[in-house]
Amino acid sequence: MKRKNDYSAPIVGGTSLITIFATICLIVFTLLTLSTVVAFRNLAFASHEAVKDHYDADSQAEAVFAALRRGECPESVKIDGDFYSYNCPISDTQTLEVELSFVDGRWDIIKWCAVSTNN
Repeated sequence: MKRKNDYSAPIVGGTSLITIFATICLIVFTLLTLSTVVAFRNLAFASHEAVKDHYDADSQAEAVFAALRRGECPESVKIDGDFYSYNCPISDTQTLEVELSFVDGRWDIIKWCAVSTNN
């Protein structure tokens, strides 16, 4: 006869093992998804800053070009005959280089591109 205080430990069956395994898998996949989302968010912020910095430098270069078309010559512009050149910093590692020519009353853009400043 069984006494009242005697009890057996619960038996872990196949269904319980599958449930435990599925829970562990869901936790792992959730953590992987969360880390992926954080990485993509950081990449989006870095991309946003890079694009913003590039367009800020481009706006600055356009302002200098507008001053040249008005007949003003900012100090940052180097003049070599009919050729004008200047740089606008984009970031610590890039600069926007601009080269222009003014021939027969017409401005021509020779170079307008981002260049790496790393050596």
